[in-house]
This record gives sequence, C-alpha cells and structure tokens, in this order.
Amino acid sequence: MKNRYHNSKKDCFGCMMNRRQFLSGCAACTVGIGGLGAISSQYAAADTSTKPKVRLVFTHVPSNKPIWPNIGYDFDRRKKELTDKLASACPGVEFLPTTAQNNKEAKKIVEEDGNVDGYLVYMVGLWTGAPQAISAAGRPTIFVDDLYGGSGEFLIANAAARRAGLKVVGVSSSRFEDVAAAVRCFELLKKPGANIDNFIAAANAAWKKGIKPTGDMKCTPDMVEAIDPAECLKKLKDSTILVVGRNQEKISKAIRDVFGTKVLPIDFKEIHQAYLQADRDQAAQWADRWIKGAAKVVEPPRDEIIRSGAMYLAQRALMKKHNAQGISINCLGGFYGGHIKAYPCLGFSQLNNDGLVGGCEGDLVSAITMLTMTYLTGRPGYISDPVIDTSKNQIIYAHCVAPTKVFGPNGPNNPYHIRSHSEDRKGASFRSLMPLGYMTTTIEFHPLRKQVIMHQGKSVANIDEDKACRTKLAVEVKGDIDKLMNEWDQWSWHRVTCYGDLKKPVEQMAKALGMKVLIEA
Repeated sequence: MKNRYHNSKKDCFGCMMNRRQFLSGCAACTVGIGGLGAISSQYAAADTSTKPKVRLVFTHVPSNKPIWPNIGYDFDRRKKELTDKLASACPGVEFLPTTAQNNKEAKKIVEEDGNVDGYLVYMVGLWTGAPQAISAAGRPTIFVDDLYGGSGEFLIANAAARRAGLKVVGVSSSRFEDVAAAVRCFELLKKPGANIDNFIAAANAAWKKGIKPTGDMKCTPDMVEAIDPAECLKKLKDSTILVVGRNQEKISKAIRDVFGTKVLPIDFKEIHQAYLQADRDQAAQWADRWIKGAAKVVEPPRDEIIRSGAMYLAQRALMKKHNAQGISINCLGGFYGGHIKAYPCLGFSQLNNDGLVGGCEGDLVSAITMLTMTYLTGRPGYISDPVIDTSKNQIIYAHCVAPTKVFGPNGPNNPYHIRSHSEDRKGASFRSLMPLGYMTTTIEFHPLRKQVIMHQGKSVANIDEDKACRTKLAVEVKGDIDKLMNEWDQWSWHRVTCYGDLKKPVEQMAKALGMKVLIEA
C-alpha cells in the first residue's frame, strides 16, 4: 500500500493553512457552520486558541495468539508509525494515544475522558468490542480501518454506527491522506459557531474526495449457462451439508425449510477418527499432486501438506458415509482447541474445484450459498473476509480457502502458491491467483432473513500482502462503494464470490425461493 500526504496550500484540508485560511477557504469544512442548527454546548469550545484534543485509540487484541493481521504481529511498531504520521500530517490536532483491547477498557477510557474533543479509533486488529463502546458515548468519532488489520470489526461497527445515526465517520482507505483529511476536520470543533454536525459533514466530505471514480467496467467475455431454478431446487432438496463442530439448530431448520437441504451436525471426534484412518499413501499422493501443480511452495514442508491430504480424505470419507454434497467445519475452533490435527483448507479448495462444497468456519449461510451457486451455475463459490479500499474503488476478498478452478471442474486451472494458514502461520493453504478482467458476482442467500444480498465487480488484482489471509482477490466495485459499507452489521463479514455476471440467475433463483434481492452497492 502506498501512503501519501499532500502538504499543499491549495488543498482545503492542507495543514499549512492558518486557521483564518482554513475556515474561509475550506468548502467542505464550512458546510452549514452558519445555519445547521443549534451549537452543541457539550462539544463547542469556548477557547478557540488551542488545538482540539483527540483521544487516539488503537484497538487490537494481544498478538500472542492467531489473529488478523497474524500471530506475533508487532502492534507497537505499527502504532508508533501511525502516531508519527498523524502528528506530521495533522499539526493542528493534539493526539492523546492509548490502546483498548476490549470493551471494558474502552468504556474506562470514555469514562475518564472529561475534556477530549473527540475520538480517533484506529482499528489495527479486530474483535475487541472497543469501537462500539466508544461510538456509544456520542462524542465526535472517526473510525479508521488499518487495512487487513481491523477490517471485519470496522465494517460491522461502522455500519452499525451509521444505522444508529451516531456521530461517527468511517474511513477505509489505503491512501493515508484520506485519513488525514478527515482527521484535520477535528479543528472545526474549536471554531466559533461550529458544532458536531459541521464536523461530521466536513469529515465525510473530506475522505470521500479520495474515492476513486469507477473505471472501465468492460470485462472479458464469459458466458455462463445457468440451469433452471426449479432444477436447482430439486438438486438442493436431494442434498446434505455436514457441519462439523458447530450445531446451529435455528439456521439448520431454516435451510431445510427454504432450500430443502438437510444439515447434519458432526462432532469433531468423528472427523478426527476419519483423519486417523486416512490412507497415508493416498494422502502423500494428494500432497505431491498439489505441490506439482503449484507455481511455488513457500512455508509448508511436504509433511504438513501430507497432513492436509489426510484431512481431505477424511472430509471425503465423511461425505461419502453420510451421502453429503457439502461440508463446513468450525476449523478455527477445531484446530486451536486441539480437536483436529490438520487444517482443512487445501481440502476445501479441492472440493470446490471438484464441484462439491467445502466451507470454512462452520458458516452455514455461506455453505448453502456456495451449494446453491454451484448447482445453479456449475461454478464454485469463494467464501471470504472482505476488505474495502475506497481510494482504489476496490473490495478485496481475503481468505485461505480459494478454488483454483473458478470456471468450474471442466475449466482451466489458474496459478496458485502453497502457503501457511495466515493467522497462526501453521498448516497449508492455497494462495489462488485468480483470473483478472472478469465480472464477478458476490452474494449471500440468507434463509432466516428471506433475502439475498448481492454486489458485483471486475476482477483487477491479486493483492500481495503478508497481513491477513493468503488469497486476496481485488475487484473494482460496480456501483457505489460508499453504499457498500452499509449492510455489514446485518449480514456479518463473510461473502461468497463467483465468477460471471450472475445477476439475472441470482434474481431468478431468489424469486423461486421467495426471497428479496438487496443490491448492496
């Protein structure tokens, strides 16, 4: 990622401006100063000669366990780097740095902050609950995603704050100037007559100036032959999905009621026993096949890949035993808890290449979405943890379970690397280098909500970034990337991406299922 700071007097958010120039020349920062309602007595400053005091809260959990960006990540180095950059880019703001690793710590920070003018919550890691606690305080707040660090929590917390109408601005950009431009708007809180609404309007206008306009969306021709929804439904009604290590009765019943697909919970003990019984010679053959097909093998030794081969054989054995067409495993809980001895990532990728479904994390909504799309289009779904970069108009689909046959079992293989699982640097997974220049469709069929969420984009890059999951397919968003940040609190983080312009088949399938389609971009 390239971080740039423009120190220009022509930039209305440039830090070299004096306060008079800033107030008179900044169109975005003066929106409504004279007429957007009463001044907030709580936050309007009586002393206009001082800098605004902004509590800079870095949020992350300890890096001594598997996390985003990865185990052992040097948060202290990153926090110092960001603090220095903010101080340089925003000399008109006084930063008060601290760290919150959980909701309780965040609440304590808020309770003890009697005199700060606002909060800058920099999410360098995730799943702390801290951003939600700070935004609930009602003070002027900016959320920032340090891409591939806090992305999941940023998307969910920012969408929830938007929905609740909280005084929060969210920035998700690899261009540091977009962050700095929004942060400099804290200076408005020290201007005569300014209020929080002025700040929110100005800060939103500031970062949105950096949104890259949609480019050429012309894509490589790619004909998709979707089957009739009635035929797809018949296949779904004859199918079974195994879910290992996570019994979800409510969603399982909804899948059965809406799709007709049976969901069968399996204990970790059953798959571990199948793993122990897997033929090691066959496992080695699969390992050698994957190694031979790889453009390169980076971290995992052959023995680790053989263990992945044995786990793949265990998955196939259970699917055969229960006549199942899909399997989803609570892989993180299973591996971190010692219930399974090998990651299923390579096995999931192989299943998806072969026209079956391998889904991670016991996510049944994504698993039934993958099965539906596989039957409907003959193409695999790629489940991911998305990251948004507004400066490039991109959404990046990050995960360690990507297929390498995105056009279906009879289509070509795309190149791949064999890497470790990113969060804990163990196991083996594919970094799939997916084809570029193609239209993609990203969806989730939710049987409880009776809705399908969908957006589309053109595949433009395979991101090479060590932080977070191994495969990172970037697509240029077709539609409004700002709107794309609205639904994550309702739909959670995961999405399923398929190659092809599948809007019409998805709409037809949704109609057959009695579901409403929600276009999220």
